[in-house]
Amino acid sequence: MSTTLYERLGAADGIAALVDDIVDAHLNNPVIRSRYEPLAEDPERFRQAKRHLRDFLGAGTGGPEQYEGRNMIETHRGMNVSAAEYMAAMDDIMNTLEAHEVDEQSRKDVLFIAYSIKGEIMHL
Repeated sequence: MSTTLYERLGAADGIAALVDDIVDAHLNNPVIRSRYEPLAEDPERFRQAKRHLRDFLGAGTGGPEQYEGRNMIETHRGMNVSAAEYMAAMDDIMNTLEAHEVDEQSRKDVLFIAYSIKGEIMHL
């Protein structure tokens, strides 16, 4: 029996742990830290952003979560995210998946998803 990417990532609890560690990695990454520091300074916005990320990742990997945030274009419009920033975020995501001992195929699946929305994030 095949499992969904959602299940392979640890379902709701696993995804919540991944999101916490990914956001921490972003806050410690000098390339993109400044994008996340304003969120971290506002505890309610920070919780909401993490909830949106958990729901987005959960829904996008086959889970029951319902993402109710803005779409990627609306979220990133006006930010002019550079290729270096996008790659820094991708490195944080991939390193976090590896640190959580997510299997190679699941890491590739997440990478594929992330690259499929690249045009909805960069240079807007």
